[in-house]
Amino acid sequence: MQKILNVPTEFVNEMLEGILEAYPTQLKAVDGDNHALVRADAPVAGKVGITTGGGSGHLPLFLGYVGKGMLDGVAVGDVFQSPTAEQMLAVTKQSNSGAGVLYIYGNYGGDVFNFDFAAELAAAEGIRVETVVGADDVASAPKGEEARRRGIAGIFFLYKVAGAAAAKGLSLDEVVAVTKKASAQTRTMGVALSPVTLPAVGHPTFEVKAGEMEIGMGIHGEPGIRKSALESADQITEELLTAIKNDLDLKSGDKVCVLMNSLGATPPEELYIMFRHAKKTLKGYGVDVARAYVGEFATSLEMAGASISVIRVDDELLNYINTPVHTPFFTQA
Repeated sequence: MQKILNVPTEFVNEMLEGILEAYPTQLKAVDGDNHALVRADAPVAGKVGITTGGGSGHLPLFLGYVGKGMLDGVAVGDVFQSPTAEQMLAVTKQSNSGAGVLYIYGNYGGDVFNFDFAAELAAAEGIRVETVVGADDVASAPKGEEARRRGIAGIFFLYKVAGAAAAKGLSLDEVVAVTKKASAQTRTMGVALSPVTLPAVGHPTFEVKAGEMEIGMGIHGEPGIRKSALESADQITEELLTAIKNDLDLKSGDKVCVLMNSLGATPPEELYIMFRHAKKTLKGYGVDVARAYVGEFATSLEMAGASISVIRVDDELLNYINTPVHTPFFTQA
């Protein structure tokens, strides 16, 4: 293992301490717990609270999107581990201004259990909580079984839509409705080129051999759908987009936004090579790309690889996606 760290067991704590030191005017810890973070001005009066959470190791997911126009709070777990229900409850209470709170998180067993428990605890304290679970990973379950799919980089679009709707002053029911609408139109496919090393383990936790790739591997190393020799950027992009097109049933005349995401070690140069072909391919389908995002949005430590997320938009969703945002890791004018 070659990582820049001190004591492996302190990896997450020291990372969170550094982020709070770097962005003191944007983020604050709840009751001194660095694992429970909210925007510095939380709660925002009269606004629905938008909150999330998940394991560390995926920056800028999840805590990087806490700020104006997106999220109000986040509970942070250890590497690839769910935060506790108590941490999420603390975030919920600090994000609630009386208009209720929306949980948006990825579809993983530990997260579902702990967030559901946190919602029960919040309800007992008189806080209304609703949930939208991100489940955009086409590779993790077949069409018709979307509820079993993992939530990965496409959750960015749910944060974007929910955050903008809440900032506009919509009610909790209205924010939930438009976020579910966004979720239903979002799909992601990815490819992994290398494994990851958890700091506390000290060696790779799964294997992707040199010269190989795995289509559909999860961000924690969950099995994908196909291993093969490494293909060209255009071939990889074509396969990922074809799966998304078929699952989302994209048609000529549709309008989409595209997220080209690095899993951690893949540089932006390679992402732009992929995006160039993605836009050409979508144009060939008769699909218009209304907005593109290229960079690191949901990573897996030092995993090499990339994912493509596509959301089909109408005027309402595109308006929310185009809304300005200012967070520690992401700003949009």
